[in-house]
Amino acid sequence: MAPRVVSVEADGGSRGNPGPAGYGAVVRDPETGEVLAERSESLGTATNNVAEYQGLIAGLTAAAELGAAEVDVRMDSKLVVEQMCGRWQIKHPGLRPLAAQAAALVGRFTAVRFSWIPREQNRHADALANAAMDAAAGRPPATATTGRPAPADTVGGPAPAAGSDPATAPASWEPRPTFTATRLILVRHGETPYTEQRRYSGRGDVPLSERGRAQVAATGARVAELAPSVAAVLSSPLSRCTATAAAIAGALGDVPVRTEDDLIECDFGQWEGRTFAEVREQWPGEMDAWLASPRIAPPGGESFTHVAERANRVIAGLLTAYPGETVVVVSHVSPIKLVLRDALAAGDGFLHRLFLDAAGISVLDMWPDGGVAVRTVNDTAHLAAL
Repeated sequence: MAPRVVSVEADGGSRGNPGPAGYGAVVRDPETGEVLAERSESLGTATNNVAEYQGLIAGLTAAAELGAAEVDVRMDSKLVVEQMCGRWQIKHPGLRPLAAQAAALVGRFTAVRFSWIPREQNRHADALANAAMDAAAGRPPATATTGRPAPADTVGGPAPAAGSDPATAPASWEPRPTFTATRLILVRHGETPYTEQRRYSGRGDVPLSERGRAQVAATGARVAELAPSVAAVLSSPLSRCTATAAAIAGALGDVPVRTEDDLIECDFGQWEGRTFAEVREQWPGEMDAWLASPRIAPPGGESFTHVAERANRVIAGLLTAYPGETVVVVSHVSPIKLVLRDALAAGDGFLHRLFLDAAGISVLDMWPDGGVAVRTVNDTAHLAAL
């Protein structure tokens, strides 16, 4: 039976403001104090206030998932409480999309009441937030948190398909036989004019540049060296990828290329075609929020959480269709980064620390029991002579 009323305790913080950030949220039965759900997540680099809002959003989302009708929100952030009550203006543009997301969640309940509490009364959420900040800073957690553990789908996206989660796969130092694994050769498309100009390039169909065409020819030869026998070549439908895939398929003896819509780049919305500097100047708050959480989308665009869902569908399908075989996947920066993040069981800060070059190659092996071996990340040795 779903609880009618729950209390949500939420907190967030940053070491440096901005700095390594994280949040924690606890949902309780207000009568017994029983912990009904916990949420926590590392946010990479963010501010205190961004992390606090993310904690609120996570707590309200958990309460909605439990089917609660009314929520008592308790936080030690005076700013978030006063802004959500409408008594303080939201002056920082980076907080506005987060406040709007929280307000949309509030609308799903019959009633939501906000109250400020001293920090010492918010210790559970504070401990979760501090553990998440430790993870964002690359430190091991000091202690395990108490209470009911959060579901696997609360950190950065949906739970992986059964048998494909590297975090729960059997641990072993012993090398596994590669012939039982599905080998994925992940290739970022060659360079385009937008690559050189440092522009956001999402759904726009920008073709390869002259240098990009030379890169993909070299990439085809390199992939043929790595995998003389390939079962399939899959590609994003955008021409910069299909041209890259065609060069690779030709080097492999004209292996057929199949396009897959779920491999398309993230939709960057209003940022499409703009330089990184232009976006930072015109949307500073929205960019801060986007960098702080994979759940936040650019204005009019798509979140990395949604991109991860698409990419995970493709990978799950390949493991089923090509057991023990090699498959080439030609895609874009965002889908490939998200696949590598999950393969390495890394946090979301990984997305902003990994650099993938145009025409770079990454290789990973995936076993039916969820085992993963990342063999290569962003190999560009074949491009050295260009």
